[in-house]
Amino acid sequence: MPLLPTALLLATLLTQPPPTPQPRFTWPLPPPHPVVRAFEAPTTPYGPGHRGADLAAPAGTPVLATADALVVHAGPVATRTLVSLQHRGGLRTTYEPITPTVQRGHRVRQGEVIGHLQEGHCSTPCLHWGARRGQTYLDPLRLVTAPRVRLLPLPAGPRGP
Repeated sequence: MPLLPTALLLATLLTQPPPTPQPRFTWPLPPPHPVVRAFEAPTTPYGPGHRGADLAAPAGTPVLATADALVVHAGPVATRTLVSLQHRGGLRTTYEPITPTVQRGHRVRQGEVIGHLQEGHCSTPCLHWGARRGQTYLDPLRLVTAPRVRLLPLPAGPRGP
């Protein structure tokens, strides 16, 4: 008799669709992905820091949407031209300096070309890639790298059953 409940449970698990995976982000440039300058979180909202990561690439390189999104800005801001994408979950990514190939209000798919890299941000051409949730700037490299797993020792003491 114990086989019947086990078989029913197994059949239920096998017929259910797998859980929907969280959106994964991809790199905004074709490989390789040399980081010229890493993210440095500001200590205060208006304090010094580097609110993104700079990735080296030749001028003219296609810049890609890192995940499905809505284009919320495509054009000049001060002396640079940039694209800002709004992703699910409140995350916004920015890409500069680029010549946009998309317009505000356009929906983009992961991997779609959103523009081409311009010169002007670093001493050699590079893409400044930023990410933020609300007013909090995040390290965009964490969107494309696996989290670091650390195993911690169990506390000393008697073990339970």
